[in-house]
Amino acid sequence: MRVFLLISGFFALTISSCVGQVPIPLVDFQVTQPPPVPQNAQKCTIQLFQRAFGNSFGDPEVVEYTPTTDCGGPGSWTAVTLNFTVTSNGTQFDRLGIFTFQNVEIWRTSTPEPSTTGIIWTYIKDATRFIPLFSDSGRLIFELDNILDSELNGIYSTTLEATFYASSAATPAAAKANVILSISAANNTSSASADASVSPALSVDLTLPRNAIAAYAELYASGNGNEEFWYTNVPNQFLGDFPSNSTLGDGPFREVRLLIDGKVAGTMFPYPVVFTGGILPPAWRPITSYGALDLPTYVLDVTPFLPLLTDGDAHNFTLDVISAESDGAINQNWFVSGKHFFFSFVGLEHVQYWGVRLLQIVTANTSSPTTGNMTVYEANDFPVSSSTASISQSGDMVITVNASRKIHIESDVCSNGVCTTVVFDQSLEYSNVQSYFDGLNVQDVLQLSSGSVSSTHNGIVVLKDDFSFPFALNFTTINSTTFTADFDHSYNRDLRRDLSFIVRRSKKDSVLASDHDRLNFLQPSKIFPAGGFFTGQSTGSTGSGTSNNSFSYRDTAGNTFFRIVDASQNVITTDHTSSSLTSDQERSQSPQEPQVQVKFVGARLPGSRTIGV
Repeated sequence: MRVFLLISGFFALTISSCVGQVPIPLVDFQVTQPPPVPQNAQKCTIQLFQRAFGNSFGDPEVVEYTPTTDCGGPGSWTAVTLNFTVTSNGTQFDRLGIFTFQNVEIWRTSTPEPSTTGIIWTYIKDATRFIPLFSDSGRLIFELDNILDSELNGIYSTTLEATFYASSAATPAAAKANVILSISAANNTSSASADASVSPALSVDLTLPRNAIAAYAELYASGNGNEEFWYTNVPNQFLGDFPSNSTLGDGPFREVRLLIDGKVAGTMFPYPVVFTGGILPPAWRPITSYGALDLPTYVLDVTPFLPLLTDGDAHNFTLDVISAESDGAINQNWFVSGKHFFFSFVGLEHVQYWGVRLLQIVTANTSSPTTGNMTVYEANDFPVSSSTASISQSGDMVITVNASRKIHIESDVCSNGVCTTVVFDQSLEYSNVQSYFDGLNVQDVLQLSSGSVSSTHNGIVVLKDDFSFPFALNFTTINSTTFTADFDHSYNRDLRRDLSFIVRRSKKDSVLASDHDRLNFLQPSKIFPAGGFFTGQSTGSTGSGTSNNSFSYRDTAGNTFFRIVDASQNVITTDHTSSSLTSDQERSQSPQEPQVQVKFVGARLPGSRTIGV
């Protein structure tokens, strides 16, 4: 599928009073396409839980799930979606939310910050790939660590529903896995989430099916604490040129690596998701930054490793996060989790999480072990990187960090007398230029992560991911309580992946390739800058703003979704949608008067600083 999203706007915080005006509760949302589900299929909806998260730190919602049979037998569905609706009012920080089902993390989200008169949002997530989990009884855990005190009184009232779409001759059952293994630090007998702290790494030993013939890993990334604004950190060698407590070290570059038995199997340069309490909170109300309600993921083909993994022994899967520093060190904290799919086809701060979201493994229709050889392995342990700086006589400074990564792996993967030549390639580039002026009161960040990921099986493209994530930020400190910020935030992506992967029909069949799922996203870009003021006060910061968003989605099934939506002073002023897809998700707000005074709990800033908190 193809998505284009452009966001712009002007955001201004004021400290003026607004007498006699009561704002109407806001409808918050992330601009995205509805799930591409069949419009005419029979569907059945069940409520999974309803819960108000007040003082919920360490107290997740735990649900014992039983599959419905109202829309066909368990696992026979053509699609599954999750509908998450939340309301809140009062004063509260944005919080990270994690859905774990049968010890497998299936969704990572976050909350918009509430207002005293209330907010509401609904997000509909496509959960079709998790049909194997929904086919069996199991435990669903939702973790939303919220805290209430004398100043933070916002409670998040949540409802989660699942909708199952019945299969038919026109809409056949979705291809699904028959075994899922989780890479995590938790077990399904506890109510804990499936995340483990990194650094240094999450390391798990797993035994794969001996007849596995294809495997794909899906990675995700999000941010927190000293690592929430990692793209604004400076290299350690230049940290001494900054006043104490003004910035953080370990540089702005981050790479997430997946290692198998100590060998780099693939990496990712992540997209910088900005949460609703990050840098300039008015910029993300009522329209959140892209990814805040549903974090993006990244796909790797690890099929070339299968000849080394199908011997019946346990093998090590390790996930870590590194910087461009000589020791690869990063700040705390990062958390990871993951899972394996086996196919048989016939807070006060955001916690930074990195993890394997999905590892899908296709098994052959034979019990014979997969054999073969890895014929080419070209992957260094670390990317090539450089860090330079120039300092003027006036103290102005420009710091440049560059990094690149190339991976090329080839293998012959053989099953039942038939061999498949698998070629996996990655070519990734990164640049970050930070400029400091006016006694370091002005900070400009220009970052670009881009690259191409591809994989072929016997010359057939099963994975193609071309991406570009430009990010620009101007942060200007006016005084100890006031700053201005301008954004240029973009997410450009063209992703094609074969959802059925490779299917062995018999010992003499070779490759069966199905339709591809084509994802292409383009989010906020330089074309539309955003900016504003923030003034923090102990009694609460106030503000207003405008934003302009343009979003476009296409996929190879012919589905389309286009939306242009603008907001001014927390009110939707323009909302035009053209779509072949339908959704129950809220797409607009009721007309209301502009809100010139809206209170915010505060802002989290680069360098692990805060204003108004």
